[in-house]
Amino acid sequence: MFTQILTGSVIGAFLLGLAAPIAAETPVQWYTTGGEDSYQIAGHAERTDIVYAGTQRLAIEHQGSVTRFTATVTYDRRESGSASHVTGAFSTNILANGEERDGSDDDPDYLTILNQPFSIELDPPTLHDLRSLVRAVPFDFPSPMTGALLHGSLRRLPDGVIDGRRVLGIAFAAHGPLNGALPDHPETAVSGSITMNGTAYYAYADALLTALDATLRIDGKVSNTGQNDPITIVYKRTIRPQTP
Repeated sequence: MFTQILTGSVIGAFLLGLAAPIAAETPVQWYTTGGEDSYQIAGHAERTDIVYAGTQRLAIEHQGSVTRFTATVTYDRRESGSASHVTGAFSTNILANGEERDGSDDDPDYLTILNQPFSIELDPPTLHDLRSLVRAVPFDFPSPMTGALLHGSLRRLPDGVIDGRRVLGIAFAAHGPLNGALPDHPETAVSGSITMNGTAYYAYADALLTALDATLRIDGKVSNTGQNDPITIVYKRTIRPQTP
């Protein structure tokens, strides 16, 4: 669903895979995890709503020059009156030069903190650049559906305190075309637009991602049914720190 943002701006190192991480002070971090997906075709009585709620554990290991992040999430998935208990996992390796390599992906509902459009950790130059932002800056990144460029802006939010930690806030918004099949519904081809919005907070103490909200919305028409039915799909994810 979500994608890693790429940009050529001066704060590009903020984005996943482009910055060497700071050594985290805390080897394990706990989060609460929530989300909601909705899928509606105009004129059809059926609407799909899926709600997620659970917790996740982020483990950080330093193996020589490589930092390995592993997120394991356990959650309840509720859809159409039925519920299931699910476990997911996602791991990422960040090399000394800042290159990111995903190790494993067993996160079918996109709930781990490593499977979101924000970097898990910032390096010192990036943190400095973000602290210095006084106005929104433009950026482009590929659509999570088709790879076509989305155009948007990134801006600084006021500092805050989350779970007793002073944090720096970042927000982004981007928009672009969508023409192709949906990952969750490969039988459905959509022609329309995709919008992504998100906010994230990083702890000043260790530059670790502390909290985030991310929303992806699709508005368009189902182009492979011969009827051009209007469709709206919304994915929302929320992650907050938790004391284990």
